[in-house]
Amino acid sequence: MSIRKNNYLNNVQKSENIKSGQMINGQALGAVSEMRYGICCMSFNGCEVISVYNALVYMKREKPLYEIALYMERFRMLAGFFGCNVFKVGKALEHYGINYMRSGKIGSAEIFIVSYWTGKRFLSSIHTVFCIRTADGINIYNRYNNCPEVRRCKENYEIAEPEKIIVVYVIKGD
Repeated sequence: MSIRKNNYLNNVQKSENIKSGQMINGQALGAVSEMRYGICCMSFNGCEVISVYNALVYMKREKPLYEIALYMERFRMLAGFFGCNVFKVGKALEHYGINYMRSGKIGSAEIFIVSYWTGKRFLSSIHTVFCIRTADGINIYNRYNNCPEVRRCKENYEIAEPEKIIVVYVIKGD
């Protein structure tokens, strides 16, 4: 059986413990951490899948996390060890009917997914988060691997310094 099929069967079983309609925070916590993407657990490399899931929940178009992971498996890098190709996140948004614009800057975006280097460019890992700008600041979902709640910041650079941003998907309302 292929890795993709094994992951799907595992993820369907593990998803029974994920509450429908709730955003996911802390990919290394709970049932999500045991789900698989490529050759790893989502606690290690599932942030792109989780960011698409969170966007769909927010836009009231929720799909099961296992379905999103199965679709996005085709975009995995090095058998999924390095997660998803961040330049393909838009394909998943498009697949699920979400309008977006790809950019290199956050700017004044209200709803967006951003992928960025966590340290030095090309020498560190990449992380991808879903964000919503409110009157009080910017809510960041799945900010850290082991953080179970939404994090809030005031300025774009608090998410990622401009030179560390790889790609931004600005989500347009319906």
